[in-house]
Amino acid sequence: MRETSISAADFDFEKLLEESVRIHGHLCPGQVLGVRMSILGLRSIEIGDPRGKDRKSIIVFVEMDRCATDAVQSVTGCSLGHRTMKFMDYGKMAASFVNLKTGKAVRIIAKEESRQKAKELFPEIGNKYEAQLEAYKIMADKELFDVMEVHVKVRPEDMPGRPLRRIQCDSCGEYIQDLREVERNGKVLCRPCADSGYYEPVGQAIF
Repeated sequence: MRETSISAADFDFEKLLEESVRIHGHLCPGQVLGVRMSILGLRSIEIGDPRGKDRKSIIVFVEMDRCATDAVQSVTGCSLGHRTMKFMDYGKMAASFVNLKTGKAVRIIAKEESRQKAKELFPEIGNKYEAQLEAYKIMADKELFDVMEVHVKVRPEDMPGRPLRRIQCDSCGEYIQDLREVERNGKVLCRPCADSGYYEPVGQAIF
């Protein structure tokens, strides 16, 4: 019998995957990885009811903007809007789970070699993504992930709740909250004005 660390007594993997797929829109290897990663992360920091009594005790840092992130949000209930999910644009299939009450935190990263292992487990499946999807359901946690204990210092301005401060940019006049302003040459600037933003204004404002 293959070793697996999914325990139906703690989390119903199939039910969580089904709900994640419903929200995400399709079943894929990333969904399976994200659900498995979330279950492991929650157990590791001793969070048993992330959508209920423990909902104010957890923050998750995700390092990828891929399918797995939707699964993490679905399982943990954490989101950008609630300020309980933080997006770190590292391009890695990894996430850190933090228990705000105890300070316990783990970072979990998907093993690259699990892709090859999936092909070995299901050689009869020609499509590598279908093979990964099936393999990721049954592989043991230690085959899928590397897990490390970490210390994550969550800054007051990153915590859920009302903004600590709102201040106006001296250049564009727009307001900045959550201490994201930059002081430069005696001026208070938003980050796009201080450096460069993802957008470039074209002509006059429409409204």
